Amino acid sequence: MPDVALQTLSDHIATRLRIGELPDYPGAMNGLQLQNRGGRIVRLLAAVDASLPVIRKAAEFPGPSLLIVHHGLFWKGAQMITGAAFEKLRIALDADLALYSAHLPLDVHPVLGNNACLAAALGFRKTTAFFDWKGMPLGLRATVNLTRDALTARLAKAVGGPVHVCPGGPERIRQVGLITGGAGSEVSAIAATGVDTFITGEGPHWSYPAAEEAGINVLYGGHYATETFGVKALAAHLAAAFKLPWEFIDHPTGL
Repeated sequence: MPDVALQTLSDHIATRLRIGELPDYPGAMNGLQLQNRGGRIVRLLAAVDASLPVIRKAAEFPGPSLLIVHHGLFWKGAQMITGAAFEKLRIALDADLALYSAHLPLDVHPVLGNNACLAAALGFRKTTAFFDWKGMPLGLRATVNLTRDALTARLAKAVGGPVHVCPGGPERIRQVGLITGGAGSEVSAIAATGVDTFITGEGPHWSYPAAEEAGINVLYGGHYATETFGVKALAAHLAAAFKLPWEFIDHPTGL
């Protein structure tokens, strides 16, 4: 079975995603979060969350693997290495499992990113950068000519599940803004950009009435469901580049 140096894979991801250049939340800690003992990798695994059930599943694969996640080990910030935090490290170390986390740099990548891949799945052929955060556009914008029901059906097919709709805007959609994950809290600022429809993963309760009052549609496709795209695309890219097998570990939250 072919193997690749962990450092080679880590360096490739960091360069490809511009890990050291792009801003993010403090708990993201983008990059190689956990090395393995041997420093070699025979398999790539991808998952949305570095949760205990995911790491248990990853440990079942034979040989040293690299697990690529969107939400890493330190998402909740500094914590005692006890309980689940200890178990995750113990299981990973016993299985010679390395872990790499990529959050916003993966969201915004123009080819491998969650936004780009979801936009492609929705049939948006031309998109532009959208919604600045700390000098970085968080999402994509597209000009379309679709009914609200037609776009909802496309999104449901793309994410493989139900879509919650706030029909606060027009039935005929012309301008769509898209930010995967939990961007619903930005609905008022999103409305100020001039889009009539916003696609995201989830939002707080108040984002629904805020969207109605702002006069825009919001399509909530699920935080987890809208963020499966990037880790899959990145793992597939690495698998092709380095001739390694890869698997997606699906552990949906329903949120």
